[in-house]
Amino acid sequence: MLLAAVQQVKDRHGDVKRLWGKLFGQEKNLTTSSIARMNLFLHGIEDFQIVRGDTLRSPAFFEGDRLANFDCVIANPPFSLEKWGEEQWINDPFGRNFAGLPPSSSGNFAWVQHMVKSMAEVKGRMAVVLPQGALFRKGAEGIIRQKLLEMDLVEGVIGLAPNLFYGTGLAACILVLRKKKPASRRRKVMIADASRLFRRGRAQNYLEPEHALDIQRWFEKFEDVQDAVRIVSLDNIKSEDWTLNISRYVLPPLQEDIPPLSEAIAAFKDALIRCREAEDRLSKVMTEGCWLQ
Repeated sequence: MLLAAVQQVKDRHGDVKRLWGKLFGQEKNLTTSSIARMNLFLHGIEDFQIVRGDTLRSPAFFEGDRLANFDCVIANPPFSLEKWGEEQWINDPFGRNFAGLPPSSSGNFAWVQHMVKSMAEVKGRMAVVLPQGALFRKGAEGIIRQKLLEMDLVEGVIGLAPNLFYGTGLAACILVLRKKKPASRRRKVMIADASRLFRRGRAQNYLEPEHALDIQRWFEKFEDVQDAVRIVSLDNIKSEDWTLNISRYVLPPLQEDIPPLSEAIAAFKDALIRCREAEDRLSKVMTEGCWLQ
């Protein structure tokens, strides 16, 4: 992800050298953290800090006695991590439970709150990949989600296609937060359905560069796009009980081949009759063949 961030700066004709000494990362897995360091070296980036460690239990970067702050914070944490460190967060010394204590069965909003606390006060912004269930589950996660919305930190929600990430076929989403939104975006959230933007592969789907550019344009324009994007007010989200379930706000386009309701009901009844007839025939065959004990 850090390499992708550097490449984005290059693509925007920015001065990449200004990033030297300003790239930080923490990863619990030894192999993954080693690969990250090696990749940065191989791409000519030498001044960075990639630290091995448990981000939620033992954060690595500090300014004095508080967490270090960064202009841009990005993460693709493990989905719905169990045993993530709840016992330490009850009295977290860094105040990362400011919106509530996440459930012990899922650390999704522990990552989110850690990242919020790591954002710079004025320029801070962040993007995190989460399972889509984090957008609508109630209980402790619902309480935290409501608090983040009420604080007007949530700027965008982007639903992605399923099977884009290794190790899970779940449909993920990108949650975008900002410490201080532009005036035109305050008390508003961009909710986007990008689930149709992917290339199907044999074992996995792929988000191509042109798909990422479409999503980027949506976010930059911050306006409604038919069947894809809706700009929703916090009052509207409150009326929906603080859910960010994408289908509540953005409906998929109607297909031209959808039959009239009367025809659909008739076809369903016919299929149900044929299904029951098939079940009866199967039961008869198994009984006559003495396969039922």
